[in-house]
Amino acid sequence: MNIIQIVLQVLLVMSGLFLVLLILMHKGKGGGMSDMFGGSMSSTMGGSSVAERNLNRITITVALVWFICIVGLGLVVRFTS
Repeated sequence: MNIIQIVLQVLLVMSGLFLVLLILMHKGKGGGMSDMFGGSMSSTMGGSSVAERNLNRITITVALVWFICIVGLGLVVRFTS
């Protein structure tokens, strides 16, 4: 069971970092942190709505993988102790 725990921990860290990156890539709704890092410049470029929908889908998928890793690690730790 130790190998399963290591794999879940690695997958958790990788998906967590990727999730942060994906969230930061989303278009801001005005104000806040997105404008601080060049959000006003992205609004003039006119992003595609298809790209935004795909970004949303990928973000949700990675969030689900992250959540499943959390639950899996909890179950592995609980039942191997």
